[in-house]
Amino acid sequence: QVQLVESGGGLVQAGGSLRLSCAASGRTFSSVVMGWFRQAPGKEREFVAAISWSGGSKRYADSVKGRFTISRDNAKNTVYLQMNSLKPEDTAVYYCAGRDQSGLTTVVPLYDYWGQGTQVTVSS
Repeated sequence: QVQLVESGGGLVQAGGSLRLSCAASGRTFSSVVMGWFRQAPGKEREFVAAISWSGGSKRYADSVKGRFTISRDNAKNTVYLQMNSLKPEDTAVYYCAGRDQSGLTTVVPLYDYWGQGTQVTVSS
């Protein structure tokens, strides 16, 4: 089992930046594929970004490419999401997720572990 705790959310103006962190505990973090998802009010949870266990492979949703960067520090058992040039449409609860199998999937049910989420609000 892996326990995930997100932090770093908050209120920011459009064009601003935030960095989300996700601290993991439990089994070996370095063998777990990690991802970030988000869910806006009234909408389904959607994929944002994912990173392989080594950090060598990354995948992004088209809506965040060029603005968001996912990274991980296996020594600290932490994954990050650097969010730049934020837009009001990025407003959502952001969730950290992990999966035991390889593959940077965008499919929500294929992730085994989930954090509680952190709110990101971008004002116009």
